[in-house]
Amino acid sequence: MDGETTGRLFYLLLLLVAVAGYVMVEYRNRMGQALRNFAAWGLIFVGVMAGYGLWADLKTDLAPQQMVTQDGMIEIPRAADGHYYVTLTINGTPVQFMADTGATNMVLSADDARRLGIDLDALVYIGRAQTANGMVATARVELQQVELGPYREQVFPAWVNQGEMDKSLLGMDYLSLYRVEIAGDRMILRR
Repeated sequence: MDGETTGRLFYLLLLLVAVAGYVMVEYRNRMGQALRNFAAWGLIFVGVMAGYGLWADLKTDLAPQQMVTQDGMIEIPRAADGHYYVTLTINGTPVQFMADTGATNMVLSADDARRLGIDLDALVYIGRAQTANGMVATARVELQQVELGPYREQVFPAWVNQGEMDKSLLGMDYLSLYRVEIAGDRMILRR
């Protein structure tokens, strides 16, 4: 055990002694009630942990995802923030994009580019793009395989943004491969 771990253990032991001392003084003649309270709080803690563990499953059920219909139409629900998020499979890796009809190109965030195995240090950032955050440098890459539902593109161009980006953007160079329709709270893509 290193010094930091020993220090943390000592701190936790000290905290435990302080809490136990408080419980002993507060409940000195009512230990049964103290045990019931402790059991109730323990069950609440276990319930919160179980809920946290199931959150990934619940989130998928509560927030609808894109779906492909029988005739190959792709329906994308509007997210709570008002945007449409599309998940493409690029070279076998799922990547979530924000559909942006105001963007010209498919633009990858640095994080998504790394997940796709693109070496950011080897890229040449000679492109320039005007964004809401100002001018940013971009580098062109070619994605070997891009899939959305039953549709597949081979060697599709994209740009890696050198600036800060939370989410990759799906611009019109990809969206124009489809007939795009906004109906109510859904974006519908058809070929």
